[in-house]
Amino acid sequence: MSEISDYMNYSEKGGERVEMVVDIYDSVDAVKDHKPNAETEAVDVKSIQNEPTGWRFFNKSVYNISTEKKSWAVSRQDCIKKGADLVIINSKEEQEFIDKSFGGTQAWIGLNDKVTEGEFKWVDGSPLTTKFWWDGEPNNYENKKDCAITGFAKANSNISSWADFACDLAVVGI
Repeated sequence: MSEISDYMNYSEKGGERVEMVVDIYDSVDAVKDHKPNAETEAVDVKSIQNEPTGWRFFNKSVYNISTEKKSWAVSRQDCIKKGADLVIINSKEEQEFIDKSFGGTQAWIGLNDKVTEGEFKWVDGSPLTTKFWWDGEPNNYENKKDCAITGFAKANSNISSWADFACDLAVVGI
């Protein structure tokens, strides 16, 4: 806060600018101890402003769909490098937003049952409670499907469009 005092002493005029600086510091103080409850909330807004395009905002969270198809693990690492993680979908409204924003594209979400077959968990370790599986999914076909996508190509529903996929398949990630 000493920077504010120095700035205020330095600037006799331009009181509006000083008030804006104080407001910014007050805002930072108000949220500095915030613990995000979803990975998408933890994204650094400055890094988003430097991204060319593709970022979408919804309900205080930020979303981006990758442009390259990769495995689930590599897609997740790419998200982590950007200060985020694969998406955790907590509501019908969020699922609808993702479908509308990303055009029903098959895309990795932050859900898998790698640890215990049939027990899907989000990347933050929380259990799956809100579900949007397509009919007959998850099916773990040939015991190879441990990761989840949204926008399953065979789904004729925008809401119920999740499917389990083999984690090494190449699709985009959200």
